[in-house]
Amino acid sequence: MMTGTEIRNRSGESIDYAFHAGSRADVLVILGHGVTGNKDRPLLVALAEGLSEIGWPCLRISFAGNGESEGRFEDSCISKDIRDLQAVFDVVPENTNAVYAGHSMGGAAGVLTAARDIRICALVTLAGMTHTAAFVEREFGDVIPDQGFMWEDGNFPLSRTFVDDLTIIGSTISAAEAVTQPWLLVHGEADDVVPVQDGRDAFEAATCEKEWLEIAGAGHSFDEATYPEIIRAMDRWLTTHFG
Repeated sequence: MMTGTEIRNRSGESIDYAFHAGSRADVLVILGHGVTGNKDRPLLVALAEGLSEIGWPCLRISFAGNGESEGRFEDSCISKDIRDLQAVFDVVPENTNAVYAGHSMGGAAGVLTAARDIRICALVTLAGMTHTAAFVEREFGDVIPDQGFMWEDGNFPLSRTFVDDLTIIGSTISAAEAVTQPWLLVHGEADDVVPVQDGRDAFEAATCEKEWLEIAGAGHSFDEATYPEIIRAMDRWLTTHFG
C-alpha cells in the first residue's frame, strides 16, 4: 500500500517511515511518537507488528527532525508535527480510512489535527499530552531554552521554538471538545511524564464517541507486559468502526 512512496512535509523534508502490511486494504493505522522519540520506539514497533499480524496495515513515522527523517530536532514542536501528519495524509491512498494513533506529544498533535482534518477517520491517543504548557514548565522549567537540553541529554537540545509552541498551545482541551471522530484514549495509571489526569481531562472534554482505557501500574511508554492489552483494545476499537 505505501511501500516506495516518498513523503515530504511542506518544508521539503523527507519523513522516514516503516510500513507493515495487513490483510485489510481499506484501513491504514498511522503511528506517531512523542518527545525525543522516533518510529523505532519499542511501543510503536510492538503495536505495528501486533496489529498487522491480525490484519490492520500500519505505518510508523518519525516526525521531521527525529530519527532518520530530515530536518533539525531544534525545530520540532507540536505545530510542526501537525504539518508532518497532514503531509502523511496527503499520500494515503484514496478509499483508505486513515486512523491515527499518537503517543505522548504525538497524541497532542493527533487531537489538534483531528479537530481540523476529517481525513483522520478515527483517533487513538496513548499517554496523550493534554496540558502542554504545564508539561513544559514541569519537565523543563529550570532549563534555559537554546542553551540546555531535555532531561540533560545532549542529543536533544531544548529550543525556544519548542517551549514557545507548547506554551502558546497551552492545552488541547478545546480541540478535544471539537473532535468528532471515534476516539480511544489509553493511559498508564503510573505515568510520571504525562500524568494520567491529562488523559482523564481529555476524555471528559470529548463529546464524540469515545472509550477510556486506564492500565494499572503502567508507565509513560508502557512495556512488554502491557503491549498485548493495548493491541487487543485497538483491535476491538478498529473492528467496531471498520468491521
